[in-house]
Amino acid sequence: MTQQTESALTPEVKAMIGVAGDVVESWGVVDAEYLRRFTQAVMDPDPMYWDEEYAKGSRYGEITTPPIMVSYLSSRIPPDQEDAITRAFEENPESDGIGNVKRPGELPPVPTNLLRVLNAGNELEVFQYPSIGDKVFFQNSYSDIRERVGRDGRPFLIITRETRYWNQDDEVLCITRASTIRR
Repeated sequence: MTQQTESALTPEVKAMIGVAGDVVESWGVVDAEYLRRFTQAVMDPDPMYWDEEYAKGSRYGEITTPPIMVSYLSSRIPPDQEDAITRAFEENPESDGIGNVKRPGELPPVPTNLLRVLNAGNELEVFQYPSIGDKVFFQNSYSDIRERVGRDGRPFLIITRETRYWNQDDEVLCITRASTIRR
């Protein structure tokens, strides 16, 4: 038997669509050492990431980075700055290191009483690879919030958060979209 309850897509929730966080400049630049460490961590031996001669002969004409690397650049912090994840664990030893972590450019919470969070998928739209020496900027926004009804008859929300990354020349590098289900 299913039960119908009132909509979770309230006017306050709908008002969050399009809300954007601050523009944030990532700490540091795209550099060869970070690229080396990143490609080792993701175990990607592509010579486009380290062999200059090979890369010069490619259609890009230079060393490139894995497309997803810019999203990790956004979590780099200066050595003299407090780490938000460490602070979250100090405040709550049972923290998962994801929720309730205040990072630069973070969005305000969606005003809903639906507390359970499930991953609903991720998408990466690549426009161009960053170059060594690029400064990376990013901005988060809520691009979409939709309501669905589960088999139990209760509504849930699918919240899509978009992050746009660009370089010092205002060239868009990539856009990531992360969707979560709130039940």
